[in-house]
Amino acid sequence: MYLTRFRVNTARREARQLLGSPHRMHGAVNMSFPQSPSSDGAGPRLLWRVDHNSRAECFLFLVSPSRPDLTHLVEQAGWPAADQPGWQTYEYGGFLSALSEGGTWAFRLTANPVHNVRLKEGQPTKRTAHRTPRHQAQWLLSRQKEAGFEVVEKPVERRLLEHGDDHELIVRDHRDLQFGKAMNDGGRRQNVSLTRATYDGRLRVTDAVALRRTLTHGLGKAKAYGCGLMTLAPVR
Repeated sequence: MYLTRFRVNTARREARQLLGSPHRMHGAVNMSFPQSPSSDGAGPRLLWRVDHNSRAECFLFLVSPSRPDLTHLVEQAGWPAADQPGWQTYEYGGFLSALSEGGTWAFRLTANPVHNVRLKEGQPTKRTAHRTPRHQAQWLLSRQKEAGFEVVEKPVERRLLEHGDDHELIVRDHRDLQFGKAMNDGGRRQNVSLTRATYDGRLRVTDAVALRRTLTHGLGKAKAYGCGLMTLAPVR
């Protein structure tokens, strides 16, 4: 497994077009490999995420089973004439193997927080996005045990609210996205709508095997469109 970071040159028109369309970015990410990585869920898959740290600082992160070549992205959305190659790729397997129960990490996750609801009795369920930070946070908390971690709880004296402020967790950068997707027949286009939210927080490893799977298979839906990738960093 490999973890790759690419800085996007937001001053370039092509870069802004990629950032504005998850479908275009999905295609550009897939072109980083001679053969598109599997997405059937049987093994580790290609995951990606865009981090908007500031207006001028934007990074694309990839987790992939094989090493990518982002030369085309440098030419389209980077700094082609710079001395540095424009991206850094790190071997990820050693880090994953070293994860152990009880370890505490800072984490970031961009996800598609949805649930299935039945609007009328007898009708099939419909996938619906969670809209409020409270429900989006609960979406993650309800999946933490199966995903191999627990979000660290705040000491009582640090909680600012009586309810809903129990964990070291911030939900931010809520975005409702709409974009077109070409159909396989080559003629029609399908409109796609999805909700993305970014989670920053602190977690404790409860099941290292399950957490490794979360980090390499993703969490939730819409993985092809920049959702599901969780990354860890040492706690400062």
